[in-house]
Amino acid sequence: MPPQTLAALHRSAFTTHPRPWSEPEFKGLLTSPANFLLTRPPHGFLLGRCIVDEAELLTLAIAPEARRQGLASALLDEFAATSRQRGAVRAFLEVASDNVPALALYAGAGWETVGKRRDYYASGVDAVLMQRTL
Repeated sequence: MPPQTLAALHRSAFTTHPRPWSEPEFKGLLTSPANFLLTRPPHGFLLGRCIVDEAELLTLAIAPEARRQGLASALLDEFAATSRQRGAVRAFLEVASDNVPALALYAGAGWETVGKRRDYYASGVDAVLMQRTL
């Protein structure tokens, strides 16, 4: 998926917080060898990062019309496998505290809440920090 497609999909998936990422932001993120993109065209993608033995799920976007079809779960499984292949033994992510579907998705995939960042998003919503052993 090219950066403009990623930005458009991200914009359709995130209408409040976190704010949608722009095409230039995706271009920049895709240039780092630590980052990796997993896709389910045309409806979803996951952007991850591995540094030494830790992985970070940077963003996961599924088009609203394609939700609840298993795409996000498949991307999470692929994220774990790719992160392990790159040497990661644990993974981290942040998710908005009011994003109940995402919190349920991550908990169901073995992620555990390990902290909170108060008022993390511009709208004043907290970020929930989650971790998973790979």
